[in-house]
Amino acid sequence: MAILPEGFALPPPGYLVGLLAAAGTVGWAAARRRPAVTTARVLAFAPWMVLGSAVHVLHVRNALPGPIRPLGGTPAVYVAVGVAAVGAWLAADATLDGEAVPRGLAASGTVLAGGAIAALAAVAEGSLSPVVPAAGVVAAAALAAVVWLGLVRAVPSVRATGALGAFVVFAHTLDGVSTAVGVDVLGFGERTPLSRLIIEFAAGLPTEPILGTVWLFVAVKIAVASVVVWLFADLMNEEPARSRLLLGFVAAVGLGPAVHNVLLFSVVGPA
Repeated sequence: MAILPEGFALPPPGYLVGLLAAAGTVGWAAARRRPAVTTARVLAFAPWMVLGSAVHVLHVRNALPGPIRPLGGTPAVYVAVGVAAVGAWLAADATLDGEAVPRGLAASGTVLAGGAIAALAAVAEGSLSPVVPAAGVVAAAALAAVVWLGLVRAVPSVRATGALGAFVVFAHTLDGVSTAVGVDVLGFGERTPLSRLIIEFAAGLPTEPILGTVWLFVAVKIAVASVVVWLFADLMNEEPARSRLLLGFVAAVGLGPAVHNVLLFSVVGPA
């Protein structure tokens, strides 16, 4: 049984070597400079996560220029955007005052993500249909808020994770809800084998006529995100920098696919 998502493929050797070299370079630079890791700085990577998703949707739509097209597939797009984001972080840390660093990092990512989304809207032509995906985002935000408030009340220690904990819950809730919108409302399929297994299992339950086929996947995503935030609550006090970076990574694993779903469904329309 396949375990990797459909479309997962390494870029050509030349691009792969370049990506690995770039990743090694920025990793070495980050280890040498050791910039401060604050909650605001980690949250400032959110627009860069959106950028990665938008570039990948441009790749899916065959709308990337030839020379950079190999960088838009998975997993290359995650490495390429990650390298650019960490490079922007190091540049901001070297040139801006401490409190201005997250603003500069977020602003640069927002400009690039906005440009990529504008390019998507341009290539969508008559297929642009963002209303239903946008409604899914609103529903996910509301559900995530309820989950977060319930989690904080049930396990007060998760307050230590702060805005990053809430961000993780939102990111994975959005991934689940956007998948539900795509599969149960718009008629798209699921590309990730494990997720597809959960959805197929739920489709065979008596709840399918009422709750659809993706409710179990949504529940699993929320449960896993909640457990991860709970596990990081104590570690946040002991190793705050490492905990913030890891929580940011966990959030990216949810937000990246979620934004990809929202953008793809918006520019492709119902399946």
